[in-house]
Amino acid sequence: MIMQTFASAKKELLPNQAARKIFGLIKDEMSLVEAEFERQARSNIQVIDYLGDYLRSSGGKRVRPALVILANYAIGGKGDSDNVIRLATVMEMLHTATLVHDDIIDNADIRRSRTTINAKFGNHAAVLMGDWLYMSAFEASLRERSLEILDILTRLTRKMTEGELIQLTTVGDIKITEQRYFDILERKTAFLFSGCCEIGAILGPATREAQNAMREYGMNLGIAFQLADDLLDFTSDEKSLGKAASADLLEGKLTLPLIKLIAVEPAVRSELEEIMLKGEYSGDFRERLMQKLNHRGILSEVRAIANSYAAAARKSLEILSRSAYREALDEIPNFVIDRNN
Repeated sequence: MIMQTFASAKKELLPNQAARKIFGLIKDEMSLVEAEFERQARSNIQVIDYLGDYLRSSGGKRVRPALVILANYAIGGKGDSDNVIRLATVMEMLHTATLVHDDIIDNADIRRSRTTINAKFGNHAAVLMGDWLYMSAFEASLRERSLEILDILTRLTRKMTEGELIQLTTVGDIKITEQRYFDILERKTAFLFSGCCEIGAILGPATREAQNAMREYGMNLGIAFQLADDLLDFTSDEKSLGKAASADLLEGKLTLPLIKLIAVEPAVRSELEEIMLKGEYSGDFRERLMQKLNHRGILSEVRAIANSYAAAARKSLEILSRSAYREALDEIPNFVIDRNN
């Protein structure tokens, strides 16, 4: 009955309605994740306790822990069990630690409509708090006593770090290729999504075929998610994003829409270089840039690419038995592409 209810309700849903349906299915489990996050971020060292509360209370969509739980349920596991909740929380802690370090590197002031921890408390405190979250996450994961899970966590953490380092070498590089862009995207974003889904399956436990399918689902979903994020950087505003709009270009980073624009309009290269150098837009260039992207159909093209990865993610689910949780996983790619923040 619950599968039929979800399947019939998901038609013609707006992004916020879809999110409520997806997350409503695991509302109780996500409450357990919040409680576990609070417990794991607690410390008898006052400054750590304070910073942990600040980070945790800043919110977020909690997509990554939701994927662990949904993947586990979808392959027949018990998504509300202690080890699933603990590992779901570990993935959110790793994600939070990554955001803390990213904000330091980008010198960001706003994240999720709140002052970033580096802007509020300084880079020294932010670096150390990010490190503490990483170590706390790995400490919690050790309780599972699974070398396979530890291997996944170690690999995806290394990939994320490599992605950040590679991206540093491309800041201000107007000649970055699509291949290099996707390499960075996969390392910084998609491997974490993939790890969430694969770990959820392992905790099932899943067959090897189902585990591989969930890994591929997460990888393709992560790519679609980041492509949608890159589109939002152009199409949304600061209030909706919870951070500065068009921040990537101002930070010297070219994403896929601009890489494609340079390929068809080489003359725009010099203006983009100037903006990356100054860190601010000149006159009405942002409006003219949007006009160029729309005139060339580039935003629609990138959205189509995102949809192709979303379709690939959904195809990976075909080996799973039908259930409300599989239906939720099937809907998530639409949600991440159609969301407005």
